[in-house]
Amino acid sequence: MARYTGSLWKKSRRYGISLTGTGKELEKRPYAPGQHGPNQRKKQSEYGLQLQEKQKLRFMYGLTERQFRRIFDDAAKQKGVHGENFMILLESRLDNLVYRAGLARTRRQARQLVGHGHITVDGGRVDIPSYRIKPGQVIGVREKSQDLDIIAEAIEVNNFVPEYLTFNEDNKEATYNRYPERSELPSEINEALIVEFYSR
Repeated sequence: MARYTGSLWKKSRRYGISLTGTGKELEKRPYAPGQHGPNQRKKQSEYGLQLQEKQKLRFMYGLTERQFRRIFDDAAKQKGVHGENFMILLESRLDNLVYRAGLARTRRQARQLVGHGHITVDGGRVDIPSYRIKPGQVIGVREKSQDLDIIAEAIEVNNFVPEYLTFNEDNKEATYNRYPERSELPSEINEALIVEFYSR
């Protein structure tokens, strides 16, 4: 199954959260898209709620179902709470950390930067968006790509870098200090519903 490349604004309105992280999608029309958007019935089955939660998180990180399920299964092999481990693994993806550090304005843009070979990990070029970063590793911008306009624009508008990352604007490098805590991850996601969905 191919990765979803359609309108994230429509998906944001469908699920009632900002999937791009800007919040702009819900400013004018905070209801589902389509002719009956504002008047759709609200009651959902338990399965419907679980599916919606899973889809919210999947679209947020821009993954295919197969990628998403593989990370979920990897999280099950780790010690601790399954749902939290799952979200930490999602957050540790290279494309996501490029976005979190402020080198890209959206996760899609971050994915493109990685895929086109503009990003390095510990000095070596990595072009795999799903590459899993470990604490202590340094994410940087390739020497040839230091002057890219989209990176400069992203750094200029970014006003927040999470505590588990340290960003050095001068040399465009971000250090992944530690795995994030649950309180630092998207609060609008109820990961317990996703665990229930896959445990059926």
